[in-house]
Amino acid sequence: MKARVLSGVQPTGRLHIGNYLGALKNWAEIQTKYESIFCIVDLHAITVYQDPAELRAKIRETAALFLASGIDPRHSSVIVQSSVSGHAELAWMLTCVTPLGWLQRMTQFKAKAEKQDTIGDGILQYPVLMAADILLYQAGVVPVGDDQSQHLELARDIAQRFNSLYGDTFVMPATSLPTVGARIMGLDDPTQKMSKSTTGAGHAIALLDEPKAIQKKIARATTDSLPAVDPDNMGPGVANLLTIAEACDPSFTKAQAAGLRYGDFKKRVAEIVIARLEPIQERYRQVTSDLAYIDSVLAEGRERVFPLAENTVRRTKSAMGLYV
Repeated sequence: MKARVLSGVQPTGRLHIGNYLGALKNWAEIQTKYESIFCIVDLHAITVYQDPAELRAKIRETAALFLASGIDPRHSSVIVQSSVSGHAELAWMLTCVTPLGWLQRMTQFKAKAEKQDTIGDGILQYPVLMAADILLYQAGVVPVGDDQSQHLELARDIAQRFNSLYGDTFVMPATSLPTVGARIMGLDDPTQKMSKSTTGAGHAIALLDEPKAIQKKIARATTDSLPAVDPDNMGPGVANLLTIAEACDPSFTKAQAAGLRYGDFKKRVAEIVIARLEPIQERYRQVTSDLAYIDSVLAEGRERVFPLAENTVRRTKSAMGLYV
């Protein structure tokens, strides 16, 4: 039997080139090697306020971009987290076995708590819900970025604690990941990972950006004080642009970039990115021309995974002595 793989994306902000090169592209490449479940994690999104109408639209948009990026519903289950009640139900049961100190030590929680006067309990409990996402489907492999590795370790800790208290119930998710996608940094600040939540106009290249917008953003991207690309002495901004170009077009190499003045280099990077995104955008337009198709993919994904989720919830309840 194939190992089961699970990963997800929040339906907030605009999916960008970093999401594609760091996750979606990788998912499409591994989906036939695993029993693949890819999730639109809308319950995670509501840890902060979301406009309801906008959130509903973003869920469909995200699903369409999954499909446009190569996720094939014949090989993968594409689901919306909130459509499977087991995510929230299992999260509560896992919350009851998770020490508060574990959650308070989480790096992302501490970082967000330091920036805000008040913080919702959902931010604290976010990692338990993520653990529930993984453990609900007994996923053996979880392809996440290194910024989520602490959350994956917590999922393992929670599973181990539950198993020790109530008997073997959960598969331990692997910490060894499939081929990791490129780590893409912000165009305006190449020391920070490209983020959907950052609102600066020149920060990220959205997957649905028009060519002129892409050219403008790359033209304004941070480089360094050198006049041209020096592969042996690149600042983080130049290295980031080169990573983007190489990830979009493996035939483009450091050797080809060497010596290019930054204006010419950025023009070439923009051409490569535009060429890579063109078929994704075309497929997106096709998919979104039939919203019923998107809904049918999400419904089919839910029906496919629902028995797995129900079985895990039932086993967990039984192990804890709850009414089944």
